[in-house]
Amino acid sequence: MTDHCCDMMRDQVEAVCDRHDDPFACPDALIRFSAEFREYGLIIHDGGTSSVTITFCPWCGRRLPESQRDRWFDEMERRGIDPWEDEVPAEFEDGRWLASLTQEQRG
Repeated sequence: MTDHCCDMMRDQVEAVCDRHDDPFACPDALIRFSAEFREYGLIIHDGGTSSVTITFCPWCGRRLPESQRDRWFDEMERRGIDPWEDEVPAEFEDGRWLASLTQEQRG
């Protein structure tokens, strides 16, 4: 579970459309949140799955968390996992991998 910066951001990230299963197909979907990378992005409605990463909330103006994309790929490499060829562990498909790294660093 992620605590988003404000109610508007939470509402956008958690919105469910009754006409579109895929947020990239829904013209009302504005924000994509990637839990595994802790990234927020503005959805590009061009028929694909592109988005533009943002660093500040468009509603409250708060700085958003720093992307963990590079760290995610570094950790995959450290474990000898090729995310393009190998099965990615379930904890790396959401934010759980970050919590486990934090615990390792404390221990």
